[in-house]
Amino acid sequence: MGSSPAQKSAGAVFKKRGKPINGWSEADRAIPKEYQDWCSKWASEWYRVLKPGANVFIFAGRRLAHRCACAMEDAGFSLKDNLAWMRTRAPHRAQRLSVVYERRGDVVSAKEWEGWRVGNLQPTFEPIMWFTKPYKIGTTIADNALTHGVGAYNQAAYLRYVEKPENVITAAFDKGETGFHPTQKPVRLMQALIELTTKPDQLVLDPFAGSGSTLVAAKNLGRQYLGIEANPEYVATSERRLEKDLFA
Repeated sequence: MGSSPAQKSAGAVFKKRGKPINGWSEADRAIPKEYQDWCSKWASEWYRVLKPGANVFIFAGRRLAHRCACAMEDAGFSLKDNLAWMRTRAPHRAQRLSVVYERRGDVVSAKEWEGWRVGNLQPTFEPIMWFTKPYKIGTTIADNALTHGVGAYNQAAYLRYVEKPENVITAAFDKGETGFHPTQKPVRLMQALIELTTKPDQLVLDPFAGSGSTLVAAKNLGRQYLGIEANPEYVATSERRLEKDLFA
């Protein structure tokens, strides 16, 4: 959990990036709509600046991805596909329900609910929504590729990262690559997406650059890159990583 307006208005009920102290607040019900409204603000700007046929990849999480998809479609984008990033490691923190009852001294309920857990299954996969900006009506993707340089995908390049041209990508972090950002992605994963949809020297934009993994991937592949990040610490981290050798 983060610190959305709904959570802030709920006061002490929530603690940042943790579990609810006293259960869910009524204000928490507003979070999905607030998230969609927030997505709408930048989705319309993306649509304004991107070329027809441009590709967009969004990691929106499993619980709110549908809200982001609605915002993107309302802005004019088309949902092309849903990819799955398969993690090689993922934390599993589901609490045992029997333990909760044991701490309450309720032995009968603890035995009845043995094996049950509170929380989610291990988050081994993360959805990646793939959007495109529609090309001109009356033309084809082939026409658009010649006019704007985007719209198709490079299957041959993609096969350097996967065994077959499917929408499932397994990617792990290289040694020493983690720890820069709480939602950091492997450079190899970002390289797969970049090579799938761009040509050398084309511009890769990351409006939420974080610690710069997308930018590092773009640099490794000979693409131009532009990152936007509000946190000065992450900006500094990105700059340090970009100054290092390939695969930094």
